[in-house]
Amino acid sequence: MALGGGQERHDRQPQGVEYDVRDRTAQLVVTVAVILLTAAFVFVVALLAGTAAGKLARMDGATYPTALTRAATSFAAVITLATVIATALRALL
Repeated sequence: MALGGGQERHDRQPQGVEYDVRDRTAQLVVTVAVILLTAAFVFVVALLAGTAAGKLARMDGATYPTALTRAATSFAAVITLATVIATALRALL
């Protein structure tokens, strides 16, 4: 944008090597934060699914070992499903 007297105004500073490194570092930090938050969310969902499966098994009259087995199976299934989905998305992106 031209200002009076033929001077141009630059909104951003010229990008040098150090700015590129900062941009890459910021992008890496955001990527790591997203991955960790997603992993935490998946873990919480898996715990909730396992807890619900165990509770439903107990309400159905299952013994404690059977209920624990169903809860563990449900937990493992959610983690496995999340891994499969992440692998498929990684292949697409």
